[in-house]
Amino acid sequence: VFDNKHVSDGSSAHENGVWKSLPADMISRNNFSMWGVLKKCIGMELSKIAMPVVFNEPLSFLQRLSEYMEHTHLIHKACSMSDSIDRMQVVAAFAVSAVASQWERTGKPFNPLLGETFELTREDEGYRLISEQVSHHPPISAFHAQSLKQEFEFHGSIYPKLKFWGKSMEAEPKGTMTLELIKHKEVYTWTNPMCCVHNIILGKLWLEQYGAVEIINHSTGDKCVLNFKPCGMFGKELHKVEGCILDKSKKKRRVIYGKWTECMYSVEPKVYDAFRKSEKKSGGDAKKPKQPELLCEGDDADEMPDVQETVTVIPGSALLWRITPRPTHSAQMYNFTSFAMTLNELEPGAERLLAPTDSRLRPDIRAMENGDIDLSSREKERLEEKQRAARRERSKDEEEWTPRWFHQGSSPHTGAEDWLYSGGYFDRNYSHCPDIY
Repeated sequence: VFDNKHVSDGSSAHENGVWKSLPADMISRNNFSMWGVLKKCIGMELSKIAMPVVFNEPLSFLQRLSEYMEHTHLIHKACSMSDSIDRMQVVAAFAVSAVASQWERTGKPFNPLLGETFELTREDEGYRLISEQVSHHPPISAFHAQSLKQEFEFHGSIYPKLKFWGKSMEAEPKGTMTLELIKHKEVYTWTNPMCCVHNIILGKLWLEQYGAVEIINHSTGDKCVLNFKPCGMFGKELHKVEGCILDKSKKKRRVIYGKWTECMYSVEPKVYDAFRKSEKKSGGDAKKPKQPELLCEGDDADEMPDVQETVTVIPGSALLWRITPRPTHSAQMYNFTSFAMTLNELEPGAERLLAPTDSRLRPDIRAMENGDIDLSSREKERLEEKQRAARRERSKDEEEWTPRWFHQGSSPHTGAEDWLYSGGYFDRNYSHCPDIY
C-alpha cells in the first residue's frame, strides 16, 4: 500500500517509507545509435524487434498503464455530481489526464513477460488495481481498477501497435477504456489517441498525441468528441485538445478545450463561439494561413516546434483539470512524474504480499533503476530466453497459455472483444502463478 502526499513544490521527498526519487540518475544514451537497430525495420511492427535496454525506462508497460490512475480524484469528483453533463465533463478531463504523463517520456517501457503482473493499492486514493500480460504475440496487457468503496470500476486491455517510419515512431494504443460509475449506473467507453515520437535517429526526441477520441455514456446517450490536434506546419496546434459534449438529441451542451500537457477547461457553446468570432474580427488568425497538418508518416520536420503560449482562458470557463507539477529533477529521472517514481518501490515486507510475477520483482528493471546497464541487459536476455524456453515446452506438450487473472470475452457495452478480470487476485493465493523470473 502506498500512501502518497503531494509535494507542492515538486521537490523530492521521503515520505511514509517511499522515496520520491530514483536510486540513480537516468543512463546516458549519447554513445548509442538507435539507427543501427531500426534501419531494417521501416514500416514494420516493432513488437517482435529486440531493442537495446539503454533506450528503455525502468518501468514495465504494466506499470506505465497504472499511470492512468494518477488523477483518480477526477473519478471521485464525477461520482459526486448529480448532473450527467457535469459528469461527462469530468470524465472527459480524466480521459485526457490519463495520457498526460507521456509528455516528454521518450524512453520505452520494458515489454512485460507473459504472465507478468502489477498490483497497485492506494488507500489514500481509494482504489486498487491489478494488471496482467495476457498475450505475448500480439502483446496484450489487461488491467482492472476498482474503488475500495464500490464507487467505480475502470478497466481495459491495450494492444500497442508500434511502427517505425524513418524519423518517427508511431504508437497506436488499440484497446478500449471502460469506466463504470456504480452509484449512477453509468458506463463510459473510449479509446486513447495516437502517439508519435519524432527524431528517433537525429535531434532531440519529442512527442505528440493526435486523433479523435469519442467518449460515450452508454447509459444516457451523451457523447463527448475530443480532437487531439497534430502540431501542424508551424506547431501552433501542438498539445491542443478541443471538443464538445453532445446530449442524446445531438444538442451541443458544452465545449471542452485546453492542452493535454497542461489543463482542460469547459465553457458554454455560445460563449465559445462568440469568443472565436471576436478573435477573427480582431485579426487574430489573419496572419496564420492554413497549412497541411503533419502526421508521423512522411514527417519532414526535425525540430520540435516551440511550445506556444499557455491556454487562453475564455471568460466564463470552468477549470476541469490541471496537471500536477513534476519534480524539479525529473529530467534526470527519465522525465518521470512523482507518481511514476513510486511505481517500482518495494516497501519492507512487500515481497510477502505481492504475487511472484509482480513487475517490481523483475531483476532487469531493478538493475536499470539502480544504474547498472550491463546487468540489466544480461538479465533482460536471460528472462527473454527463459520465456522462449517455456514457450517451446508448451508447444511440445501442445499446451495453450492461460492467463491467471483475466479471461477473454466480449464487452457487454460495445460488443467488442476484450479481456475481463476474473477476480480472486486480492485473495492472495498465488500458488498457481508461473515462475517467470
